[in-house]
Amino acid sequence: MNETGSTVPKRQVGRLLRQLREQAGISLMAAAGELEFSRARMYRIENGEVPVRKHDVIAMCGVYSAPRHITEVVIGLAAESKAKGWWHAYGDVVPAWFELYVGMEQAASRLRSYAPGVIPGLLQTREYAEAVFRGWHADPDAVAGAVAVRLERQSLLSRRLPEAPGLDVIVDEGVLRRAIPDTVGMRKQLAHLVTMSARRNIGVRVIPFAAGPHQAASSGQFTILEFPAVGTASPEPTTIYCENLTGALYLDKLAEVETYESIWGRLGAVALSRADSDDLIRTIIEESDG
Repeated sequence: MNETGSTVPKRQVGRLLRQLREQAGISLMAAAGELEFSRARMYRIENGEVPVRKHDVIAMCGVYSAPRHITEVVIGLAAESKAKGWWHAYGDVVPAWFELYVGMEQAASRLRSYAPGVIPGLLQTREYAEAVFRGWHADPDAVAGAVAVRLERQSLLSRRLPEAPGLDVIVDEGVLRRAIPDTVGMRKQLAHLVTMSARRNIGVRVIPFAAGPHQAASSGQFTILEFPAVGTASPEPTTIYCENLTGALYLDKLAEVETYESIWGRLGAVALSRADSDDLIRTIIEESDG
């Protein structure tokens, strides 16, 4: 793989192959013997350190008795791991139902999200999520399915093992005032933000209208994901996730990460403190009661 490209596909291939091996109840050494791979090679593959060839994926998935549709996903990701950069367009090489970001979110030790348009999914209530997805899907069943997945994702914020990740969110005041048709549901959503922000591992801060235009205004929504070290292995590199209408961009080159770290710093400089943010949210709730 070209060294200027993203390491995300390799890491995802490795994570999937390790999960398939463990689900099959096969040790790393036993798998290496069956596949005639060295232990070191197996280790590098599962840690996302090297790209994997299609015929190796097929062989590994065969040993692990992986379902055909999962094998196809891993083959698609393996092909992407050889690309110079990496743009994940849903339904292209990797099928739409395989939400790559969710796997990364589950593995992260810290998440930082900037939300200029809507409340981040991890902090959405059912009523708010339903309103968001109704704007995307005409099919009620599709809405219900999307909401169920979104709410299930939120369980990671309260899990015990591994330790729940830290979540820091910065939202624009306009997000809080952009109400859904369900007025009671919107008040419930705002109250939920205050409740969640009281948790040890969660912080919610607001950029007030009074802050005026800021340097990060043109960045759009993004999430910075940081990962823990696993055993003696180095942590996966910090990755920036940016989503739009046609796909999602994963950035992990040092210069890219530093740019978004800088933007996050600028956002923090104009955002209210957590206590003042809670006060502003409560004020908006009171105003909506009027």
